[in-house]
Amino acid sequence: MSWLHDLSTGWLALVVFAGTYIVTAAIFLVVMALAKGRRAEAFKAVSPGLLPPMGLLFGLLVGFLAAQVWSNGDRAQLAVDREASAFRSVALLMEVFPREPEARMRVLLRRQIDESVTVEWPAMARGDATLTVVPVALDRALRLALTLTPRTEGEKTAQREIVASVQAAFDARRQRIILSESSVTWVKWTGVVLVGVLTLLAIAFVQSGNRPAAAIALWLFASAMACSLVLIASHDRPFSGQFRIRPDLLQEVVPRNG
Repeated sequence: MSWLHDLSTGWLALVVFAGTYIVTAAIFLVVMALAKGRRAEAFKAVSPGLLPPMGLLFGLLVGFLAAQVWSNGDRAQLAVDREASAFRSVALLMEVFPREPEARMRVLLRRQIDESVTVEWPAMARGDATLTVVPVALDRALRLALTLTPRTEGEKTAQREIVASVQAAFDARRQRIILSESSVTWVKWTGVVLVGVLTLLAIAFVQSGNRPAAAIALWLFASAMACSLVLIASHDRPFSGQFRIRPDLLQEVVPRNG
């Protein structure tokens, strides 16, 4: 499935619709070819009442997958927002300290953001980002915050907030890396596709006595099935694909001329 996530939405839709229509056409041709004699009577005996529960089951499975995908995307975006907000808080609070430590902190923040954009984001898109490597710049930023020497009550309060913000950035980074590995498993994909194919078979059996009606019914359900699969697949991984979460917000946190 990895190569599908790298496709644009247009190509993804083309692949999914083409595959769905090919399978649907194969089901139509095979069922109609077999619908002769006693087999035709057996096919016609399949109750049309079977279709609503099968369609409902397919809809429920699609709904569950969509809920998972949307939830992962929202949580990933929230993690990026929290990380950017934490960096921005650090940059603003450092202004109460002398110029030298403030400049060092800004350099560390820019270094961490550059590392996130150039190294972590591509790794998250591939799904192989790891938490085993400690971000050096962020670790040094925390050490710098802890070694600040506040002279006033305001600076003491600012130091506590800076330490808390850097720790929040650590946590947000951990969350986005974890969520970058989230996706719909092959078992779930297999389940929803299998239920869809079985529903197509049921439609073909029920309508086997009327070929035009069977073709129309199969086309309608296949189109709805393909639309559902494209919608889920295009948002499956939060940090890959055309609708991926981008690091633009992080890049706007600390101006390079600041």
